[in-house]
Amino acid sequence: MTKLFLVRHGQSQWNLENRFTGWKDVDITALGQLEAEQAGKILKEEKIDVAFTSKLIRAQNTLKIILNERGKTDTPVIMDEALNERSYGELEGLNKTETAKKFGAEQVHIWRRSFDIAPPGGESLKDTYNRVIPYFEHFIQPQLQAQKNVIIVAHGNSLRALIMYLEHLSSKEILEREIATGKPLTYVFFDGNMKAVKLGKVRNIL
Repeated sequence: MTKLFLVRHGQSQWNLENRFTGWKDVDITALGQLEAEQAGKILKEEKIDVAFTSKLIRAQNTLKIILNERGKTDTPVIMDEALNERSYGELEGLNKTETAKKFGAEQVHIWRRSFDIAPPGGESLKDTYNRVIPYFEHFIQPQLQAQKNVIIVAHGNSLRALIMYLEHLSSKEILEREIATGKPLTYVFFDGNMKAVKLGKVRNIL
């Protein structure tokens, strides 16, 4: 039996300010630090062999706090931009409420919550899926197949893409899934057949 832990980074400064963040390198807030510490406490007794995170500081610092809380600062850490948040392109840095007033609430909702429509200069969730999943299959899944427990600390949409894959969700179902900051999600894989189990639901991922 092997475990995969998914954690969305703690609250960032632009989460707090209700801004589109995307690939902008914004750090976590004091609350985000507390969320990361709590995640570390929840995972304290779990065996974790290797950690993956994005190239963005809010995810990296969340992971660092989790590992410090666990007393496992020597855990190998692999960083890759394939796990970065979805790019919001020209919307990055803009306040979400003000953007809705400028472009219309319906248009902004389409950019945020459709599966395959990207904001200007940015990525759709489908685009994000198409970079996250190949990375998972080539670099993370082999770790699980080697019986290593893995933690991924990333972002709302990069994790949403991975959850869609792990749970075989439709494009409509995944858009309804909310991922809280700093709350670990656990998937269990059994020997040989690499089936992911979450909340009693078994899904083939190969």
